[in-house]
Amino acid sequence: MTAEKRWPSDWVRAVLPICILQVIADNSEAYGYQIIHALKAAGFDGLSGGTVYPALNRLETDGSITSEWREGSSGPGKKFYYLTSAGRQRLTEAGADWRDFAALIDHFLQAKKG
Repeated sequence: MTAEKRWPSDWVRAVLPICILQVIADNSEAYGYQIIHALKAAGFDGLSGGTVYPALNRLETDGSITSEWREGSSGPGKKFYYLTSAGRQRLTEAGADWRDFAALIDHFLQAKKG
């Protein structure tokens, strides 16, 4: 992905939960700004807290993640997010499903070229 590529917002919204879960899994724990930064570094330009924090709230509500507030040593506190066992299972299953779906779409689009 190039830094200039802007993905359609409906595509980003569709994959955002699984990508957030992956960032948390990669780090054992993560806070909001860290998640946003990791996603932007991966090529998800244009993300903001207004997109990521509601997704974090939905993931917490559905039991995929849990959180803990920590006071900052030199600045404001941060809310750290952790995967639950349900979140780990969701990440594993959604990752496999996504790879299958992406292969289906790729195959479909390649077949239409001929």
